[in-house]
Amino acid sequence: MAQRQRIIISEFMDAGAVAVLQQRFDTVYDPGLVERRNDLLDLLGDANALIVRNRTRVDRGLLDVAPQLKVIGRLGVGLDNIDLASCEGRGLKVIPAIGANALAVAEYVIATAMLLLRGAYTSTGAVAAGQWPRASVSNGREIAGKTLGIIGFGSIGRVTGKLARAVGMEVIGFDAQIAGDAPIWNEERTTSHHFDEVLRQADVVTLHVPLTAATRNLIDRGELALLRPEAILINTARGGVVNEAALAAALRAGRLGGAALDVFEQEPLPPASPLLDCPNLILTPHIAGVTRESNLRISALIADAVSAALGGHGSGSG
Repeated sequence: MAQRQRIIISEFMDAGAVAVLQQRFDTVYDPGLVERRNDLLDLLGDANALIVRNRTRVDRGLLDVAPQLKVIGRLGVGLDNIDLASCEGRGLKVIPAIGANALAVAEYVIATAMLLLRGAYTSTGAVAAGQWPRASVSNGREIAGKTLGIIGFGSIGRVTGKLARAVGMEVIGFDAQIAGDAPIWNEERTTSHHFDEVLRQADVVTLHVPLTAATRNLIDRGELALLRPEAILINTARGGVVNEAALAAALRAGRLGGAALDVFEQEPLPPASPLLDCPNLILTPHIAGVTRESNLRISALIADAVSAALGGHGSGSG
């Protein structure tokens, strides 16, 4: 009887999808491996597949100890933690969960935009203490009628645009990889603009681009200066796309209406981060795309895709 192929899963995955893989493959599931790199490397000597999220560094050092590796499944869409050039050189298939967390991210964007535009939800402590700060929080803004600027018009950007239109927003966008006259803009009822024009015109700007040499510090001091004084900036893409020191300075100077960051240059934030104690700033720990529902979708998609890549016909988990 042929030996079963081996899968290593180094970060959290839905238990049902893991169980399906365990029925077919020799599957090691240990979400703590991401914190124990040496243990992970020790397990990869005879592994045929590796499944990760965004924290496992799939670099040359890891690939060198995994000569039997055929496929890497990514429980998410960003690939900046994976050495794609080395994977391509090895003939390794890298499979992201495109589209599976788009709704979760889109809901996060619209919810945080509403919170920051309204500006009333920081009053809980005062109201509970018997104060009545009605005057100071009565100048909030409605989301309907505002313009959403989407930077990066892939699957997540498009779903975000749909939700934005559903609450009465106008949607404009920019994507360096999509021509301004491409049919997708009309199909998604979104107007394509140059990058600077999106920043100047939008009431809410949301970022959905990968972290590359071209997008590092995409939003820096100069770009922040283009935003409207009361504009909202939301980054659920990758840390490094926004210059955190420049954003902090703009918030402290009152040159922005607010910001929400789910991703950071360094995760967790260092003690000396310029973002500490900034006004009108929402910080969340890289969870915009992580919900119970999205975890089920992502895990099922990757379980099926990895199973197929190893010679099966899909795991049947979806």
